[in-house]
Amino acid sequence: MLIIFIIVVAVQLAFYLFFFSRLADYELLSPSYNSLPSVSIVICAHDEINSIKKNLPSILGQKYPEYEVIVVNDNSQDDSEMVLMQMQLKYPHLRVRDIRNSSKVMRGKKYPLTIGIRAASYDYVLLTDADCSVSSDYWLRDMAALFNSKKEIILGYAPFKKYPGILNRFIRYEGFITALQYFSFALSKMPFMGVGRNLAYRKQLFFDYNIYPKYPQLLSGDDDLLINAAANNINTDIQIRNSTFMHSEPKKSWEEYWLQKQRHVSTSKYYRLPHKLFLFAFAFTNFLTYLILLVCLLYTSFLFEVLLLFILRLVAQGIVFKTAMKKLGEEDLFLIFPFMDILFLFYYLKLFSSSIKTKSNTWN
Repeated sequence: MLIIFIIVVAVQLAFYLFFFSRLADYELLSPSYNSLPSVSIVICAHDEINSIKKNLPSILGQKYPEYEVIVVNDNSQDDSEMVLMQMQLKYPHLRVRDIRNSSKVMRGKKYPLTIGIRAASYDYVLLTDADCSVSSDYWLRDMAALFNSKKEIILGYAPFKKYPGILNRFIRYEGFITALQYFSFALSKMPFMGVGRNLAYRKQLFFDYNIYPKYPQLLSGDDDLLINAAANNINTDIQIRNSTFMHSEPKKSWEEYWLQKQRHVSTSKYYRLPHKLFLFAFAFTNFLTYLILLVCLLYTSFLFEVLLLFILRLVAQGIVFKTAMKKLGEEDLFLIFPFMDILFLFYYLKLFSSSIKTKSNTWN
């Protein structure tokens, strides 16, 4: 049991010291603003009238030389269409596509997103959601400035908004862990996903890889499956400048949150095999750390050795988390990360049981 625990802790240390430390050590460079490309911002909305009123003006008011905003109004039953028509009078660079018939083939957000990207006038697209709010007037500028002849995919950060309560802290912590993984793996030349709430890529990639017809039954996957297929060690970059954070509304109940995660976990099984193995190895060894720790403390005499190894892992975790959380604006989560890490045991068990089937039929 002690030997197994040593192996498990060694794997965890390898993840934190070799992979995740790359985000902690990452230094922001000043991008060049001399040749900014024209960009199409694509937003899909379904019954999002309040979010449109609240968030769309700041997106339409970005300080950028040439861009358009395409809102795909997907079968909304509220007054979104009327509000968007009124906004078009004020903002000439706002374009609206109204969908009144759902696709019988592509589920989730795939069909409206396809409509939006096909309507894009420019070679680069930047994706976000209607319920997301920008951190600054330079979100578009600082995301698009990283595009060049080699970089075709830019991964951004979309933290969840802060509210009181353990659910909000857990959602934010899980979002941080997800970002820690996809940013660190991208910096390790192994990009595997991005989040559609803050993601930019060259428009042609969408058509070159043609991901959606391959997985029409999935409710999720409109963002990470494309990146998983198209991203490589050359064409992908990350942007964690706080001016580019796109703050997203978290779920307000555990039930809503689990339904959302249930959709997300149904997508990861379609990742490339190396990515699935790495993600499984991290999650499994994280779970085994606490399980074997408990068994060793109760049933073996290696109390000192086991505690020493666990503390070593906790220290490495803390060093990486402290710096990475500061970079991503999640410093308030640092003091409670050991407690959140224990909650992840139940999170993994819940995700495992939820991966069997998906009940939800809506994307938002």
